[in-house]
Amino acid sequence: MSRPQLLARLALACEQRARDALLRRVRTISAVDGSHVVVAGRRLQNFASNDYLGLAGHAQLVEALIDAARQWGVGASAAHLLGGHRDEHAQLESELAEWTGRERALLFSTGYMANLGVIQTLLDPRALCVQDKLNHVCLIDGARLSGARLKRYVHADVDSARRQLQSDPEAAALLASDGVFSMDGDIAPLRELASLCREQQTTLMIDDAHGLGVLGHNGAGSVVEAGLDADDVPVLMATLGKALGVAGAFVAGSASLIDGLVQFARTQVYTTAMPPALAAATRVALRIARDETWRREKLARLVAQFRHGAAQRGIPLAASRTPIQPVLIGDSATALDVSARLETAGFLVPAIRPPTVPEHSARLRVTFSAAHEEADIERLLAALSSAMTGP
Repeated sequence: MSRPQLLARLALACEQRARDALLRRVRTISAVDGSHVVVAGRRLQNFASNDYLGLAGHAQLVEALIDAARQWGVGASAAHLLGGHRDEHAQLESELAEWTGRERALLFSTGYMANLGVIQTLLDPRALCVQDKLNHVCLIDGARLSGARLKRYVHADVDSARRQLQSDPEAAALLASDGVFSMDGDIAPLRELASLCREQQTTLMIDDAHGLGVLGHNGAGSVVEAGLDADDVPVLMATLGKALGVAGAFVAGSASLIDGLVQFARTQVYTTAMPPALAAATRVALRIARDETWRREKLARLVAQFRHGAAQRGIPLAASRTPIQPVLIGDSATALDVSARLETAGFLVPAIRPPTVPEHSARLRVTFSAAHEEADIERLLAALSSAMTGP
């Protein structure tokens, strides 16, 4: 018998990715200065961040983190159920529930763990899970790990979603979608999906990682912007490491949902709680995100400026009104080349390639922050135009 060697097989797969211009490489940031980062000794304007509101380095968050660390220490030291749940966690959960218009909220260490935990708790092999084809991979993985039958519908196509739900009208069903799609920047047809779920007696779950803080009244997210409430969207997940500039995630919904997750969500039960100092900093971020509306207004202006300038220069963009503005390239090697040219010009703009996006749809993922200025956008547009048309 000659058994295949796992590490050798993995090495071959990496070599194939390199040949296909798909190999991923970690870049180390050695310093951060506002909207600039230092990479390999070079200071670059950062258009690769999800820090949409410019809060990651905010002085009030830093102060809150330090003060709480002095009180609580660096780590929570245990899972929530084993003594790791501190007053800062409890207050943050209450404030997140109020902000999003839900009865309760429950903290998770990451968005990935939140989606895995929720979906595995709600579904079993007899259930049906219907998802948008461009959903974040953690939603897809959650369905697969639950053992439920996973059916995917054409991106943002409600009729396609209806057909998938009607394939088994007797099964308990969950329809899950990103609120804002992370690699495309467009927004799901939330009202139509909610209507479909009411019609089909299906539970609707929205991952609003990229909508929270950016969209809706007081920044409460894409669901609020769509005029929907907890009855329309019973399961809401969002992360704390994007617009809020911190780390972690939460699920918000009814008291019965949260009680059930406390009992059965393995990714929450069996992991150490987030540091209480981080929860304290997140509470400050939540207040700023809710109250300082100028940050969202500035973001909207920067996005409009970029899209107008790109249209004038013939730079192809995906249809998006959020801070995620994909520049469409197609070929992976070309996307890498344009990204490298932008870096030479002083900009950090990553190339996104398969399997993160579908085949032949490589792109540059340009993201904006309230920390950017109008002059930064103009310089980026000039560099993009040159990088995409130069020799």
